[in-house]
Amino acid sequence: MEQENASKYTVKNYGTDIAQFLDYCTDQGATTLADLDRDLVRTHIEILDETGHVRASIARRIFELRAFGDFLVRHQAWSQNLFRRIYAPRVPRKLPRYLTGEEIGQLLAVPDTSTPKGLRDRAIIEVLYASGVRVSELASLDLNDVDLDMGELRVIGKGNKERLALLGQPAIAALKAYIDRGRPDQLDKHATRAIFLNRFGQRLSSRSVGTIVRKAGNAAGIDKTVTPHLLRHTFATHMLNGGADLRVVQELLGHDSIASTQIYASITQRRAREIYLRAHPRSPEHE
Repeated sequence: MEQENASKYTVKNYGTDIAQFLDYCTDQGATTLADLDRDLVRTHIEILDETGHVRASIARRIFELRAFGDFLVRHQAWSQNLFRRIYAPRVPRKLPRYLTGEEIGQLLAVPDTSTPKGLRDRAIIEVLYASGVRVSELASLDLNDVDLDMGELRVIGKGNKERLALLGQPAIAALKAYIDRGRPDQLDKHATRAIFLNRFGQRLSSRSVGTIVRKAGNAAGIDKTVTPHLLRHTFATHMLNGGADLRVVQELLGHDSIASTQIYASITQRRAREIYLRAHPRSPEHE
């Protein structure tokens, strides 16, 4: 397709998907921007759907076309972006995975709490699961950020926003055991206020926390890649399954928008449906 003020090489820079669309347009006899109309674009999208392209792939192509149309408008090659009038299909969000209560128990049983390292690793897993904090928030914890009597953590989240995270009794006990008996053995001559320390007596990095959690998951024989973020998903899902209000979970997770927390409600709704279908005598499975 010949473009006013837009070379074929510029078009190619927008990717193979757009190049394929322009080839399609040429095959249909549309060789200038003036030849483009919505029916041509819609037919192209319908062909993609009929040839087995998934929704996410189709949506990506439409977004790329919109960006390309914006480029043409900015460079005065097009008076209006026709692609903005083409709607992308909704792409269902993947539901977050989470661990079962049994898997959490298996994970917590891995660290050898007779050693300072084991006390540390047990405390890390307990705190991540009990509070739902992000791995970066956990790694940045200092001693004065913890109130073990109240079971509270003061964390600095995204946007430098401060919030309180809560701990249950098992996490309080594990954290206290590490601070009292494990952490002193890990300290070196350089004083630090960081709670979780590496073997050099320095603050444990987020990456190292991730490695600890992943290795514990492997040792526990869990058939999932266990990460700190998976424990955050597990915290939120277990809270909602236990009857917690969505707004409370939003606040504890530090989400700015309820929409970010809503995805976990989808998990509990799906679980409720599965239980209903299995249990209710008038459900479709029993008819």
